[in-house]
Amino acid sequence: MLILGEIHTGLLRHSAPVTTGLARELLDLVAGETVRVSERPISCVWSPDLTTGVDCGLTGASGGTGRAVGTVRHRAVITGGRVVQASAHAVVDRAADVRRLPWSHYIARPGHLEVLTKGPLDALADGFLSTERAPAALDLGGICARTFDRVQAAPQLDRRVALRAPRTRFRWSATPGASAVHLAIEDGDLRRLRLTLPELPAARIADLCADIARHDWLLSTLIEVIGASALGVRSREEALRRLAPAIDTLLDLWMPAARLDDDMAAVWASLERRPGFTRQWDTLVGRIRDQLLAGTVQAMSSTAGVGV
Repeated sequence: MLILGEIHTGLLRHSAPVTTGLARELLDLVAGETVRVSERPISCVWSPDLTTGVDCGLTGASGGTGRAVGTVRHRAVITGGRVVQASAHAVVDRAADVRRLPWSHYIARPGHLEVLTKGPLDALADGFLSTERAPAALDLGGICARTFDRVQAAPQLDRRVALRAPRTRFRWSATPGASAVHLAIEDGDLRRLRLTLPELPAARIADLCADIARHDWLLSTLIEVIGASALGVRSREEALRRLAPAIDTLLDLWMPAARLDDDMAAVWASLERRPGFTRQWDTLVGRIRDQLLAGTVQAMSSTAGVGV
């Protein structure tokens, strides 16, 4: 057994944080199904789960291919009224029969794919995480992109954003074994996470990966904004003007592992040791606050000078 998933994260195309009521409207993607809402410790709104049937290839690490048939779970979530994510995942099992069965068999197991060909499942995880995959291979990213774009295209959004922020793709796999975490941050928008855990509760692991993906996006976006502000090169006034949208949009959203149980939070703890997400975030936020403080002191000094 293994679990494969992908998450796309970006900034909602709206000029202000959306209210909980508006977020409910945006994520009402399945008629008659419940949109879940939580307000503490940060607002979070989840669409109902959707399922998509697939009959596709799975590429192994050595380039060999297998066939998988079943359904993929996917959904969208809005956090803090600003950050939108689309996620998709599936549990991959060995099929009891190498013959393809009627769709009714697979629909009865939402979120499960059955591999009809032989070969180690671990190799399929390696192939899924690879940046080079066959055109007919499982494409969770395509499912994420459609869900993500569906939310962003909602007519309720004004599409006026103060902050230019990239969309990131976070591809992950989870296999059974002694606990281990390996995160690779590629050039561009792709991240790859390999998890090995003693138990594989699919829903909880998917929540963990979405939490990691969201905070990776926050950190990556803040790094990019600070780089574009050219602190120390441009005047302090100009640098702070360029930083203002990030200050207003991002700084209050950092809450890693806020909704995770102890087992999943322990995985976060390993990422806090290396690469050290919160340590880097705090350093960047401290740098911004130092600039704000210096700007305030400079402004007060100028005002005092005028008064004299």
